[in-house]
Amino acid sequence: MNHNYLIPANSKKSMLILGFFTPVDLIIFGVGCTITLGLLFLLNDKMDMGSLLLTLSPALVASFLVMPVPNYHNVLQLITNIVLFVFGRKRLYWKGWCINDEK
Repeated sequence: MNHNYLIPANSKKSMLILGFFTPVDLIIFGVGCTITLGLLFLLNDKMDMGSLLLTLSPALVASFLVMPVPNYHNVLQLITNIVLFVFGRKRLYWKGWCINDEK
């Protein structure tokens, strides 16, 4: 076999809840929905369209962040990767190839 391993393409999905969500994703979604429900109970009288959208915004933002995206498990992971790329280390150190690096 020469120590060649074949990893299935969907092996990471089995580590996610329902194949899409991490525990942090569910916490974000739960907090957003809880805040929205609290605001709906608190501001239930005389709601016009603007205040309704403002009241629903925590759940909408949380849903957007945990929405699945191709090649990433959700938008939050995509935003995290973009921020790490843009604000990450800019200087790359060249090591080169050297016979002393081999074991």
